[in-house]
Amino acid sequence: MTTREKHDGGGASAEPSYGEAAARLDEILRTIEDGEVDIDHLSGLVREAAELVQLCRKKIQAAEIQVKTIAEQLEREEEERAGEPLAGEAAGEEDDAFPEDIRY
Repeated sequence: MTTREKHDGGGASAEPSYGEAAARLDEILRTIEDGEVDIDHLSGLVREAAELVQLCRKKIQAAEIQVKTIAEQLEREEEERAGEPLAGEAAGEEDDAFPEDIRY
């Protein structure tokens, strides 16, 4: 079944995941490399492969944007935390965990 058939045939079919698209591309490549396709069917496979490549590129770009957004958000949160005073310092409290006058 081609990507086009998945979209057009039957209505409620979702687009393939990246993994499914990559697996289908591998299958098409093996078929072509093994010489298992006649010339009449070849153009359809090449068209399907081109559609799958576009889909994979779109998914990679979307993932890159998501990763960049998350990384920027984490960076902002880290910068905000770095600018906040430590617990106890804000209230002007001294660190009493290790008093200086302890003698052993």
